[in-house]
Amino acid sequence: MHIRFRSLALLGGLALATTMAGAVPASAIVGGTESTQPYSFMVSLSYDSPRPDGHRCGAVLIAPQWVVTAGHCANTPTGVTAGVPRGWKVRVGSLDITSGGEVAEVDKFYRRHNSYNPPGEDIAVLHLRNPVRAKPVRMARTTPADGTPVRILGWGATSASCGDFKDSTCFPSKLREADTEVVPLKQCWDADNHTSPLCVGRADPPVGPGTTDSGGPALVRVGGDWELAGTVIGPGIRGADFPDMYTDVAKNAGWINGIVTGTDVPPFDPIPNVEGTAKVGDCQGSVVRPATARPEDPALALTNGHCVPSGRPAIGTALVDQPADLDRPVTIDDPAGYPQTTARATRLVYATMTGTDIALYRLDKTYAQLDAQGAKVFQLTTTPMRAGDQLLMAYESSRPQCTVDAVVPHLREAGYQQDNAVRYAPSDTCVSKPGYSGTALLTPDGNTVMGINNTHNRDGEQCTDNNPCEVGQDGTVTVLKGRSYGQQVYQITACLADGSRLDLSRPGCALTGAPTTPSPSTVRTGTR
Repeated sequence: MHIRFRSLALLGGLALATTMAGAVPASAIVGGTESTQPYSFMVSLSYDSPRPDGHRCGAVLIAPQWVVTAGHCANTPTGVTAGVPRGWKVRVGSLDITSGGEVAEVDKFYRRHNSYNPPGEDIAVLHLRNPVRAKPVRMARTTPADGTPVRILGWGATSASCGDFKDSTCFPSKLREADTEVVPLKQCWDADNHTSPLCVGRADPPVGPGTTDSGGPALVRVGGDWELAGTVIGPGIRGADFPDMYTDVAKNAGWINGIVTGTDVPPFDPIPNVEGTAKVGDCQGSVVRPATARPEDPALALTNGHCVPSGRPAIGTALVDQPADLDRPVTIDDPAGYPQTTARATRLVYATMTGTDIALYRLDKTYAQLDAQGAKVFQLTTTPMRAGDQLLMAYESSRPQCTVDAVVPHLREAGYQQDNAVRYAPSDTCVSKPGYSGTALLTPDGNTVMGINNTHNRDGEQCTDNNPCEVGQDGTVTVLKGRSYGQQVYQITACLADGSRLDLSRPGCALTGAPTTPSPSTVRTGTR
């Protein structure tokens, strides 16, 4: 299934995002005009948005303490379907998302699913900590027929060419509206079941919602009043921006009413403990502490060598003591997956993709400072992983258990070779997914980094990019399509001196670039 959602909800750290297409910029309420009078029930949902005004999704007030939005607009770091969010706010009944109306805090939420299939059930209800005075909209009792006139509302981009969220002419703070109609479902979707979505809008001339409009309403006029017929999902499988899919509120009314009335309320999902998961540039990572580190030493962040933004280290080489190339702080998460604290990288201490695939960054905070700020810091192992070892994969949304299926003498991919890489046992949970490079492999107690997630064979090709192959001691090449691999990190500690400094000449140091490594002259170094 390929749905391009009309929101920014998938830009966060939710693992579900790896299985779905991300949000794409598109025109918003094209063919419409700026609204001249407010709608008491129209809601802006704000949290974790790259827009300066904070708007993330549209939503609709259906009761004094209840709001309906798209399911993919209600995401927490761990991807639970029901629970307590952090920092979610709504502005109700204003034309401008920066002022006016009533502001309320969301204190719990319920999504119908933790995936978006079927798309007709991509819906969520949000509970407000305190009731608002604004008049709610009534939900439609029946599914509107094809050809039914509808009005759509939203705060999205004004042009398909808009890409800069800071451009107020592209992403205005003023509400826009357009009048259009329900069209046959086949223009959006090729399946029909009891919760099929609505298809709303026109392709020529284009009329429909866009980025940051997910969760916004499709309204029908009944007896002089507006009723809520649907909420924005996004473009379907037809490949065109317009028309767009909307959830059919009438078909989801039983589920919504069960929660709002308190007669059928789903329990909160248990939240997995993901404490210490770090974001290092565009990759996952962890903050690690060698056994020899002192409290006053600058902390070190660990991720993959292929994650270095300035480019992959050349085959057979390492990058040593280079300027830090991360364009944003390293974040360290609390147990629920929200940022506990941040730190800036001051230097790229080391990076290589030869022998292993690692990158180390020195941070601007010491281990003592991170400890005082409540950040989880992992110990760095000095022993290798072995076949049969039990590990935890430190995903940003979960901690699945892994087993080391085998230690591979050599793993080759696109000319690079890593030694003694580990292959994970077949599993639906411990896999090297896109976006999970650099994920720490932890001891079962969750305190020590034993290795680092690295790659997987995607297509069954032999030794090509994204298709690593195994090479035995006798040179035999084996390809295992779909299998995932991690890298050893025990070699690092022997190469670290006081102050989180790298010293490749230390006794026992065997990382690429150490004097015992062939062709050390290929090591590229920087200046302090």
